[in-house]
Amino acid sequence: MIHKYKLAGLNILLDVNSGGVHIIDDLTYDLLDNVEPPFDEKCPAGVVAKLSKTYDAGDIEECYAEIVELYNDKILFSEDDYEKYALTSVASPIKSMCLHVSHDCNLRCEYCFASTGDFGGGRMLMDLETGKKAIDFLMKMSANRETLELDFFGGEPLMNFDVVRQIVAYAREEEKKYNKKIRFTITTNGMLLTEDKMDFINEEMSNVVLSIDGRKEVNDRMRRRVDGSGSYDRIIENYKKFVPLRGDKDYYVRGTYTKYNLDFSNDVIHLFEQGFEQISVEPVMADPKMPYAISDGDLPKIFREYEILSEKITKIREEGKFINFFHFMLDLDQGPCAIKRLKGCGCGNEYVAVAPDGDIYPCHQFVGIEKFRMGNVNDGSFDYGIKEEFSKAHVYTKPECVKCWAKFYCSGGCNANNYLYAGDIHNSYKLACEIQKKRLECAIMMKAVQMMDTAE
Repeated sequence: MIHKYKLAGLNILLDVNSGGVHIIDDLTYDLLDNVEPPFDEKCPAGVVAKLSKTYDAGDIEECYAEIVELYNDKILFSEDDYEKYALTSVASPIKSMCLHVSHDCNLRCEYCFASTGDFGGGRMLMDLETGKKAIDFLMKMSANRETLELDFFGGEPLMNFDVVRQIVAYAREEEKKYNKKIRFTITTNGMLLTEDKMDFINEEMSNVVLSIDGRKEVNDRMRRRVDGSGSYDRIIENYKKFVPLRGDKDYYVRGTYTKYNLDFSNDVIHLFEQGFEQISVEPVMADPKMPYAISDGDLPKIFREYEILSEKITKIREEGKFINFFHFMLDLDQGPCAIKRLKGCGCGNEYVAVAPDGDIYPCHQFVGIEKFRMGNVNDGSFDYGIKEEFSKAHVYTKPECVKCWAKFYCSGGCNANNYLYAGDIHNSYKLACEIQKKRLECAIMMKAVQMMDTAE
């Protein structure tokens, strides 16, 4: 399988199964529209006649021979070596947990998938004992995994920060007993960041996700306080204090774009201009009936906006400055391992979420959906059947993914979005797919240009 497209004045060719990226000329681009394996020894006469209106016949024959050679060398139209891993894959130890220490929030974001923080189940905070049992569960279920990950999540986790501190202290003691190491992350809206919290987070958290939507008018339209006032001024002030204190530790500011700001490249650049180098701005996934929801009709504008963003980021880098946009991160040299390519985030298999009452779900976006409740850390129950079901959710059990060129980059998309908006974790939510594919095309183009420049 191959995928080719034109972007930024380049003809880009991706060999899907090998991951090889090639910059090709117009003749090769057009010829690949007309030929495919199995190849004849000579270019078919009808193809030569068709393309001779534009290209020299001798050049067409020579180009065809080069394509055949690349095919024989398994550089183009390479075989799929990944399906065998899918067929032999089994349920894995749980290595990652999203710990919902708070189902309450001090903001009332209009697009919040968590029903403004309570996930539809009433506002509550996790107690320390439940947090400890969640750590015990992770230690037990991680089997021989030595490095684990845990994200403090909400709602707003800073509303229950004393418990966060105590859970971290407990986990650090348990690490010694089990010879494991937990990489902690915290996701926050920044409203309650104080100097003492910043110090603790910078000491203990390997990564921090800082929520903000970009420009003040964009942020304050959707991310409002309980009294209806905007949150931007408080958030930006706290983030500007906090990020310089991170040093070389990871963080990123994370925003959401909606139908109201389809010019979201301006929000990315705004965040960069405020001093943030690590940025993610993602599309809202919502009920199509909601006024802020993105629709298929918005895709042309969104596609163009990603192209504009790639141009802006390229210009910034050419000026010798650093900016990293999360969805343009791509490794063309090695890429993720085979299992990661097949299964993505590992939702429900390697990764689970635990609610304040101890209920276990496949991930934070499934929390509150009774059908997917896997058990409870307080009573020790756990449904291995659900875990098995999610272990089999990979690109070869998703019909649309099997034939998609992007499958080894997106790994089948978000299982929660697939369920919520396409009816089944094995279905593909096409709106999200189209956006993801455009981001990938931009990312591949940028990386290819970078490698070309390095080679020169």
